[in-house]
Amino acid sequence: MPRIIGVDIPNDKHVDVALTYIYGIGPTRAAEMCKRLRVDPAMKASELTENHIGEIVRILQDSYMVEGDLRRQTAQNIRRLIAIGSYRGLRHRRGLPVRGQRTKTNARTRKGSKKTVGAIRDRSARKMANSD
Repeated sequence: MPRIIGVDIPNDKHVDVALTYIYGIGPTRAAEMCKRLRVDPAMKASELTENHIGEIVRILQDSYMVEGDLRRQTAQNIRRLIAIGSYRGLRHRRGLPVRGQRTKTNARTRKGSKKTVGAIRDRSARKMANSD
C-alpha cells in the first residue's frame, strides 16, 4: 500500500480513484494530477513506482493544501465564525444546518436522533419515565 502524505492509498484501485482518498483531492484534481504526471489513470495504485510517488508528494506539497493543513484551516474558519457571533457560527455551535436547509423535517444528520419533547399522556408511561 503506497503511503502519500500520511494516507495509505489502496493498492487495488485505479490511480485516479486512489488519490481521492487524500483529504482535499477530489476526482477532478486527481485526474488533473494524473495528466500532469503523465500517468495512466487506469493504472493500479500498486503499480506506482517510487518516482511517481515522489512526484505526487512534491505536487501536493507545492500546489495544493491537503490533509492536516486543510482540516486545520477549515476548523479555524468555523472557530472564527463562532467567535464573531455570526449567524453561521451560531448554527455551528448549536449543531444545526448552516446553509439554510429546513429543520422542521429532515436535518437528522446534523440534529442527531429524535428526542421526544412534551407531556406523556398515559399514566403508566409517565411513571416509567419518572423512574429513569
